[in-house]
Amino acid sequence: MTKKKMLWTIAFLHFSMLAISANLFADTSKPNFVVIFADDLGYGDLGCFGSEQIKTPNIDKMAAEGTRFTNFYAQTVCGPSRAALMTGCYPLRVAIVKNRVEVHPHLHSDEITIAEVLKDVGYVSIAIGKWDLAGHSQTDYSPNLLPTHQGFNTFFGTPTSNDRIVNLIRDEVVVEPKADMSQLTRRYTDEAIGFIQQNKETPFFVYLAHSMPHVELAVSKPFQGKSAGGLYGDVVEEIDWNVGRILQTLKEEGLDDNTYVIFTSDNGPWYFGRSKGHQKKFGKDAIGHGGSGLPLRGAKTTTWEGGLRVPCIVRAPGRVPADVECTEVASTMDLLPTFANLAGGQTPTDRVIDGHDISKLLHGTTGQTSPTEAYFFYRRTRLEAVRVGKWKLMVPTPVDSKWSHYAKATDAVAITKPMLFNLEIDASETTDVSASHPEVVEALSKQIEFARNDIGDFDRIGKNSRFFDPQPRRPDIQNSK
Repeated sequence: MTKKKMLWTIAFLHFSMLAISANLFADTSKPNFVVIFADDLGYGDLGCFGSEQIKTPNIDKMAAEGTRFTNFYAQTVCGPSRAALMTGCYPLRVAIVKNRVEVHPHLHSDEITIAEVLKDVGYVSIAIGKWDLAGHSQTDYSPNLLPTHQGFNTFFGTPTSNDRIVNLIRDEVVVEPKADMSQLTRRYTDEAIGFIQQNKETPFFVYLAHSMPHVELAVSKPFQGKSAGGLYGDVVEEIDWNVGRILQTLKEEGLDDNTYVIFTSDNGPWYFGRSKGHQKKFGKDAIGHGGSGLPLRGAKTTTWEGGLRVPCIVRAPGRVPADVECTEVASTMDLLPTFANLAGGQTPTDRVIDGHDISKLLHGTTGQTSPTEAYFFYRRTRLEAVRVGKWKLMVPTPVDSKWSHYAKATDAVAITKPMLFNLEIDASETTDVSASHPEVVEALSKQIEFARNDIGDFDRIGKNSRFFDPQPRRPDIQNSK
């Protein structure tokens, strides 16, 4: 080999090693994401959000080391809330198998999930716990719509809610019928910890969707009778303890500074006081099996603030400012575009995505305001309200005959005329100020009409709603005519 060729060879190897090193650094420098999604946890059920009976020291510490989002929204119930989180879209916009619009959707496989977005840029991911996007049943669900068909590398959990029983699935195989529900919170967390430890050299996404504190409530022996908040409080305090285990694992594995941990809930708390079925099942303590949305009005299934506004805490030392409250409007739909940006990926461009990249809100960028111009409140297919800044407009709607018994009598009322609330000073939605702000009512009414046309409504198919199957679009509307 001539001297010239040798120099060229050495130079080539040198630059090749630099390129390899750069690629390795790029892979390991991608942040990890852990989303802990509680089920039916109310706005007021954490110490750092005002609870005086339920003690949550680990989540409170997480808030002290991170940012509390106090105007953070999900959806009114379980399945739609998961569809919104996974796709970054309002549930009425996303495609459903056979175009059927159901309370709990069969999320179409042609939808693009957070896991799929992250997979494209080298992430491994796991879904743990409640899925609820392949059928709202422990036995009658679609295996081809489970997480391993929606971008996740693996799955350990259950197809839907723990209403009566929980069948545990590993990937697509039922491995444990009628599992002991008192052990679910710990076992789900064990699974998350094991996945983190096994994949610490690779960027990862952990989606941990707890079955609790959705009923039936169950708690392991170390937490039984420990909370001043009764059985419900015991369950939440066990979740808190297990959040602490995950945070400790991230520290021990040297991942703390490179991991975003998000803790939130899928909707507001159950209110069982007027449900005859739950009164019969739980007796006088029926109300005690649900949480608190205070100081907000309403609960799960309603479009009052207590139905959709949920506690949210984001922690990432060195990235997310500590001990900060963010009052800007944000939602679970923002997670997909935000994670895509932080991971160096891309939000889907072939479809409308309703969420926004809120990384600047997460990072506490000075002067940053919410990119959400308007947030729309849907109950199943019906559009009932919109929020723009501090203003919330509720439009005329009948009493919900399907779910009204899950709300207090004062909340299960017909809205006969537009009602306007200033949420900045009236989060409890007690005072209608529509008469004194007709210009605000007019402006927000235009937003309502936009959503009806673009996303849809109980009597209208949105022009940007998605349908991937050939059957008639929105059979619920077709059959009603």
